[in-house]
This record gives sequence, C-alpha cells and structure tokens, in this order.
Amino acid sequence: MIYLHDGHIREIGIDWKRLIGLIEEVVRIKEQGDCVHPLKPYLRFHDPANRMIAMPAFVGGNMNRAGIKWIASFPNNNRLGLPRAQNTIILNDTSTGEPIAFFHSGLLSGLRTAAVSGFMLRAYVAARQPAELQVGIIGWGPIGRLHLEMCAERFGNKLKRVTLFDLQGIDWDSVPEAVRAITDIADDWQSLYRSSNVIATCTVAKERYIDEAPPTGALLLNVSLRDYLPESVAKVKAIIVDDWQEVSRENTDVEQLHIRCGLQESDVRTMADVGLRDGLAEFRAEEPVYFNPMGLAVFDIAVADYYWQEAVRLGKGVMLESCP
Repeated sequence: MIYLHDGHIREIGIDWKRLIGLIEEVVRIKEQGDCVHPLKPYLRFHDPANRMIAMPAFVGGNMNRAGIKWIASFPNNNRLGLPRAQNTIILNDTSTGEPIAFFHSGLLSGLRTAAVSGFMLRAYVAARQPAELQVGIIGWGPIGRLHLEMCAERFGNKLKRVTLFDLQGIDWDSVPEAVRAITDIADDWQSLYRSSNVIATCTVAKERYIDEAPPTGALLLNVSLRDYLPESVAKVKAIIVDDWQEVSRENTDVEQLHIRCGLQESDVRTMADVGLRDGLAEFRAEEPVYFNPMGLAVFDIAVADYYWQEAVRLGKGVMLESCP
C-alpha cells in the first residue's frame, strides 16, 4: 500500500483539464448506474461545530475503484495553527478488497471541490457564452485559492476581473502574481456580489448572510452550502445539485429552500443534466444559475485513483508493508 500526502500530490502536479475531465467521466458512469455512494453519515460529539464524515463509494466503468473518504471539519483548528479539514482516503482493489493506497491530504479534497466547480463553470460558459468572466470569491482559505487557480488556468482567456473578500482580510502576497493586475480586494461581500457574474462562496460562515437576489444571469458556485438566506434565492429557477438526497439535509441552503419555500427534487437539475444534456438551455440567459454540490465520494475516489496511478508511474509516495 502506498502512503501519499500533500507534498506528494504537489510533486505529481495539478492538471486542471485532466481533473475536470475526471469529474465528467464519473458523471457519465453515474448516469449509467455503475456507481455506488451510500448516504454519508455525520459523526458529531462535544462541540456541535465539529463534524467527521464517512464517505464510502464505488466507481465502475473504466475506473473500477472503491474506497472511503474520512474527513473531519473542525472550524476552530486555526487557533491551533492546524487546517480546518483533516482528510484521509483509502483506496481498495475491487477484486480482492485489498487496500492499495492511503492518502492524508487536504489538498486532494480541495482539488476535487474545485474540479467539480470547474465542471459546472465549463457547462455555464458553453451554454451562456459570456463575453468575459468577472469572478468573485468569498472566503480566501485553501478552497477559495484553488478555485481562483482553476479559473485562471482553464478560463483565463475570459477572465477579466477577480474580486476577493474575506472577513479576516487578505494579504496581497497570497494572491497569485499572474492575476494580481486584474484583482481587487473588496471591503465587503456586497460589492463583490453585485459586480461579479461568477460567485464562489468558500467560507465556514456560522450564519447565513447573503440576503440579496443574485445578479442577472450569474453563476453561483455555492461551495460552502450555508451562505444564502432562503429568501435571496427563492425565485431562482435554475437550481443545480450533484445529488438531491445528499444535499437536501444537514441544514444546507437547499434543505432550507425545501423546508421554507417548498423546493422539491423535481424542481432541480443535476450535474448530468447540465454537463451531458445541455440542461441550461431550457433557462433564459437572464436566469441566475445556483449550483449546490454537497460533495460526492465518487468524485473523491476518482481523483484519488488518478493520483495513485500517477504515484505508481512516477515512483512517488511511501510504500507500506503489511505483516504476514
């Protein structure tokens, strides 16, 4: 079994085109019925702000890989100088059940998250053909930074303006040099929100705060899932999810829309609808697009499998041996 951490992932490298392509491949396999991902349980104890989530999954097709993601989210870890998320993944051989890789890598989880957003952004650009992208990112932690990196690499020809906001402030040195000339740091989320046509919420907000209707035709990448007051998006018709059963629980914005505004599964579209069947074409260009990805383990397993294969090919990682 190979052990891999963030350093190994960085040594192997980040290929956003390949990662977004992996997301599309899994969406296709899932549509064919060759994926399994049981509803993930949440483990909470003592401080209710903390959670640990088990995410088992199987991805069939050409991947044919199974495994489990076990991720802890402890928002107060920053006080200890630790990352908020502690992510581990075990990959298993599907013919024997033998574990073949163990990852301890928050970066891996972030790459999956940004690649899923990249899949949605690609579908949005293809359907709406915007002349330019004005990207706003609320929350400048690891996930926000990976989103900007992904946008700059894959959509740089359309990227005209970047606006960032974080309650803790943003150091200019943390902004990638390649996009500093087109980047603004906002004093509040409102100015960012009103001036962007792609808005990614990458926060750990304790309470919902977005109380304004979305800008006309904007893409809302609701990465952190708990930023929008229901009234602000209650009139949005283009609501996209990765999986209704997963995302309509755990106090997500979608669950609140379901409880308070009557949103039903039949009212939403899926990643397959928009990425494989041009589902955004049914909505007017002026209609905002509200994407709510709960995070499916099938995507994590696919990304981990890719890095495991690259680690084997390149001789990266630490080989662990089991006792006979």
